[in-house]
Amino acid sequence: MTIAERIAAYRDALERWLEARFGGTWVDEWARGLYHGMISHPAYEIVELEAEDREDAFMVACFPDAFGIPSPVSYYTAELLPYLEDEFEAWERRMWDRGSIIERKGRQNHL
Repeated sequence: MTIAERIAAYRDALERWLEARFGGTWVDEWARGLYHGMISHPAYEIVELEAEDREDAFMVACFPDAFGIPSPVSYYTAELLPYLEDEFEAWERRMWDRGSIIERKGRQNHL
């Protein structure tokens, strides 16, 4: 048995073991993980953070009195509170915990 044949036999045995253990070939799994880690996940993270920022801006515009900023808009947006009560609590907690908007945007853009 030549070295090339031994390597091929070893790779086949490894492929069969990985396929039995994990399902699919390990190269496919590795490539899928690499794509997700390098391209897909960071893109989703950026989109989620931007959507969260826009939601925060909407909530601040609707309920500025939650932070002691008087606004006549709050009188009209009080009707939205029953629809937004689940998000309001989480939003208020998130806004109090946030350091600064400049710091958050800097982290988003890797500055």
